Amino acid sequence: MVVFIDDTTLRDGEQTAGVVFTNEEKVQIARLLDEIGVHQIEAGIPAMGGDEMEAIKAIIALGLRSSIITWNRPVLADIDASLQCDTKAVALSISVSDIHIQHKLRQSREWVLQNIKKATKYAKSHDLYVSVNAEDASRADPDFLIQFAQTAREAGADRLRFCDTVGVLEPFRAYEAICRLIEEVGIDIEMHTHNDFGMATANALAGIRAGAKWVNTTVNGLGERAGNASLAEVVMALKHIENIDVGIDTTRLRTISKYVAQASQRPLPVSQAITGDNIFAHESGIHADGVLKYPPTYEAFSPEEVGLERQILVGKHSGSHTILFKFANEFGIQLPEDIAKEILARARAMALIRKRALFDKELVLIYQEICKERCLDLPPLKMPGSSHN
Repeated sequence: MVVFIDDTTLRDGEQTAGVVFTNEEKVQIARLLDEIGVHQIEAGIPAMGGDEMEAIKAIIALGLRSSIITWNRPVLADIDASLQCDTKAVALSISVSDIHIQHKLRQSREWVLQNIKKATKYAKSHDLYVSVNAEDASRADPDFLIQFAQTAREAGADRLRFCDTVGVLEPFRAYEAICRLIEEVGIDIEMHTHNDFGMATANALAGIRAGAKWVNTTVNGLGERAGNASLAEVVMALKHIENIDVGIDTTRLRTISKYVAQASQRPLPVSQAITGDNIFAHESGIHADGVLKYPPTYEAFSPEEVGLERQILVGKHSGSHTILFKFANEFGIQLPEDIAKEILARARAMALIRKRALFDKELVLIYQEICKERCLDLPPLKMPGSSHN
């Protein structure tokens, strides 16, 4: 099965409350997305004009391998703004749930159908690739959603973006909804999922299993409220759980993750799935012992695959095997077992006081103290840095 990634970090990601990318940052993010192999980049909203339009023009002018798509309302003036940017693909977005139609648009279902039909035909008359975005599709009347999708397809739409706008789906319902759309309409489907209940990636995968060919992602899961499906999570889950390789250079996921974290001023949590600092950090004695013997015992994939390194930490939950390993492999010292046990006891006590794992230099100081107390000669030792590594 072929699956395509359409990353919307530059549009929905920047719509995260309080996040603003400079034009230079938007261009650099686009470059990074292209370099790792993302198939399509949603670059922004041309109808905003000003800096937004200039950034989109600059991205399109790069001539990237990734196709560039722009976001629009089903308004002819919006499409004209996209054409001014020299885009070749447009997303036309309109609400399809009654709660949105009645309370946001204050219109009728028929008005929605007529507008998406008119806008789609106009875009196709300019030889544009068209993704019709069904906003709030997960709360729409299923029969009306089918009618909407059929209208879009008949008007020439190339695909339908199924939007779980407020993240209320769960994977079983997502699977059923996409199966029905594909069976009854026969249009390519793109999953656009939000993380309000923590199921954005799961819902995206469910849609793909049902036959969706496209998936919307953002770097680090940026997006409104709880965010969107994370690029790294979707790519790695597809690869290792669904056995679908989408052709992304995963070794650079950590690099782009860190850059977007800096540009968005949203620090990367240490426990961020796939790219966080602690994803390959092992402290528990049982876990560290297992991973040192055979990494797959406690690692679903290798750290090198996503641009990270394995860390063996010493703290409250460590075991003596960890001490022996660190001193032998990182400090160049073969410790007697009684010394290792004494180091471990003192390290656990210090970790409890300091409420964290110990730095390598702290371990060395403990070792030096024990040697001094026992009047032991200090063998040569490789001095570690100040980090955990």
